[in-house]
Amino acid sequence: MQTPPRLTPDAALFLDFDGTLVAIAETPEAIEVPSALIPLLSDLRDLLGGALAVVSGRQIDVLDRFLAPLRLPAAGEHGVQRRSAEGEMQESRPPDLTDVLDTANELARVYEGLLVERKHAAIALHYRLAPQLEAVCRDALLRTITDQSQLELMHGKFVFEVKPAGINKGIAIDAFMREAPFVGRTPVFAGDDTTDESGFAVVQPRGGVAIKVGSGPSLALHRLDSPLAVFEWLVEARKVLAESPSESKGKPA
Repeated sequence: MQTPPRLTPDAALFLDFDGTLVAIAETPEAIEVPSALIPLLSDLRDLLGGALAVVSGRQIDVLDRFLAPLRLPAAGEHGVQRRSAEGEMQESRPPDLTDVLDTANELARVYEGLLVERKHAAIALHYRLAPQLEAVCRDALLRTITDQSQLELMHGKFVFEVKPAGINKGIAIDAFMREAPFVGRTPVFAGDDTTDESGFAVVQPRGGVAIKVGSGPSLALHRLDSPLAVFEWLVEARKVLAESPSESKGKPA
């Protein structure tokens, strides 16, 4: 893999959150947002004419809380939720997750170190504090959704998530690329997890840049080592974009 190229003024920038913009923590609420990240994202949004979106497994309201006062275009829960640059919200109807929630809560009751996260349309079972329970968590959730074709099990970094089938980050990025201010631009997507591979699969065939953050196999042709490396790359991008001819810059939508 190669170091990603410089960001150009015609780019549409898509960024994962956990493991890409912020370092992964022991629990979802324990992450730390660097103080310089929010003004950096704000500047990049302006320099890219508003064509910057966060594409995350988090809910959009949670992203807003961590990135306040920014309210960026965003895809939440891997695309279950999507907010356009104009602020229009689209949200898939949540499936019946009662059985999944019961299974996850029972596992967390029996086994120490498991954390259940209830989202709008998904249940996440985190086992970062008990990695030896990976197979136990996977098998129990798979049994629960065996006869529920509307649901699928997704595996991320130390987390299993049951979510609506057929929804992913790639579909969300494709939707952004069909509307202003993203349409006609070159997509660039950075992400660290297996859940980001669907985004890489959409970006690269469009002539865009896919950036794998951290180690592990990936479809992405470019790599950055860590969220710190992502931050440094974005800082350099801000500098280069700010020095670009003014006629190539737009204003946020």
